[in-house]
Amino acid sequence: MQATDPSAIRILVVDDHTLFRRGLTALLMRDPRLCVIGDAADAGQAQRKAQELQPDVILLDNHLPGVNGVDALPALLEAAPRARILMLTVSEDENDLAASLRGGAAGYLLKTIEGDALAAAIQGAMQGDSVIAPEMTSKLVAAYRGASLGPATTVATTTETLIASLSPRELDILRGIGRGASNKEIARQHGIAETTVKIHVQHVLRKLDVSSRVHAAVMAAEHGLL
Repeated sequence: MQATDPSAIRILVVDDHTLFRRGLTALLMRDPRLCVIGDAADAGQAQRKAQELQPDVILLDNHLPGVNGVDALPALLEAAPRARILMLTVSEDENDLAASLRGGAAGYLLKTIEGDALAAAIQGAMQGDSVIAPEMTSKLVAAYRGASLGPATTVATTTETLIASLSPRELDILRGIGRGASNKEIARQHGIAETTVKIHVQHVLRKLDVSSRVHAAVMAAEHGLL
């Protein structure tokens, strides 16, 4: 499993199902930008491989024998501090999602994801994005809504000011983000080009002073835009 391109993203796959690991490895290796450098079947093996190989990205299942993926996050981050860890799981439980993000995961993806979308998520994670499965965005927002965060009034006022700076079209885009819609779905809903939506999303994130769609979705929920 050696990269032919030295700039390829080096990936460690962690899953207890041998056939899934092999299939995922074969899928990822079709993309010249990606290279699977190793795999592991449980948390202990993953920690040893992470320390030895120092991958750029770790794709981590949550349901592992012994120590589950969420609980393994601290040890994996200690073993490979520069790695971006993406949960890749069947669990749509919002508690697993919240625990993963609190534990240091850079993203939470579902195993139903398409190959192209997975490659894009890996690329996004390497660029510093928090990548969350669209199906999980509303659950993340619900978790934030239910949390007793008690934000200070000054913070709330500042956020209101940021949202007030958005144009009517940008507010529409923000509502779409808050619903977990993709750029394509937002474009279809409003009858505009997907590239135009992408530009609007960039403007929305910049105006709200956030780095990811997840943070924008939370702000939309907190201010009753959904």
